[in-house]
Amino acid sequence: MDTTDPETSTVELTLITGMSGAGKTHAMGAFEDAGWFCIDNLPPRLLPALADLFALEGSQVERAAVVCDARGGAFFDGLLRELDRISASGEFNVTVLFLEADDDALVDRYRETRRRHPLAEGGEVREGVARERALVADIRARADIVIDTTELNIWELRRAAAESVMRPGDTRRLLVTFSSFGFKHGPPRDADLVFDVRFLKNPHYVEELKPLTGADARVTELIRRDPLWDEFRERLEGLLDLLLPAYEREGKSHLVVGFGCTGGRHRSVYLARLMGERYRDGFNVTVAHRDVQVPTDPPADGEGQ
Repeated sequence: MDTTDPETSTVELTLITGMSGAGKTHAMGAFEDAGWFCIDNLPPRLLPALADLFALEGSQVERAAVVCDARGGAFFDGLLRELDRISASGEFNVTVLFLEADDDALVDRYRETRRRHPLAEGGEVREGVARERALVADIRARADIVIDTTELNIWELRRAAAESVMRPGDTRRLLVTFSSFGFKHGPPRDADLVFDVRFLKNPHYVEELKPLTGADARVTELIRRDPLWDEFRERLEGLLDLLLPAYEREGKSHLVVGFGCTGGRHRSVYLARLMGERYRDGFNVTVAHRDVQVPTDPPADGEGQ
């Protein structure tokens, strides 16, 4: 949904509101991942002040997402009035995104989290839900987009929120970090996928290659001469071709792919660099080498780098 008119608006402002427990915070996460300026639980009376701040000359804010809901208590009553004031200024393109779910789903979510509903004065969640529906009826009628999250998981919710408001290309590509490491220095704690490449030819056992790294052409040439290299590379790229877009579709913002050899200087470095180059055009790629600067101590138990 393209809601931007560059000739009449300097800031694209999305107001996220709706029922407590319907997933507003998760929806805001989709906007954060896309680089929007985001504020959660803003009292409606502060909306004009925030709008004035965004409109200041030199402001770097072009797209903002703000959550206003019943947590604001009595302040919530003025939401429609403040929205009208901002829209009338002509400096903002305002989109109201309203999230809801059926009563049973909302009650179940509060039971699972054991949190108190903001309008459940006596602690009865279902009564709080009923009060809130009455409270938000007017803003729901004013909403540009209504999403029912009853049957949505977190990632489906985030995707629905992003696709309903953002233009194609607004969402950031998946950030993929290809990282090399050495098993002798311990496995990585942050890797989502780990490939053990210690089965490939080991440059550590070639005297003139030992002090080099996987960035050197002489090292990579030796690795590529391994009988399993071609088949391994083909299968690895086929797997990543399948998985990376799948993770992105599911709403994952950052994926760490680790390649491990013994010392983290030769084979793993080459694989991280190679895959980084392959996927750089399709994703937001970084390459990191955890252990490449670690001194080459004598290998333990006869195993090389």
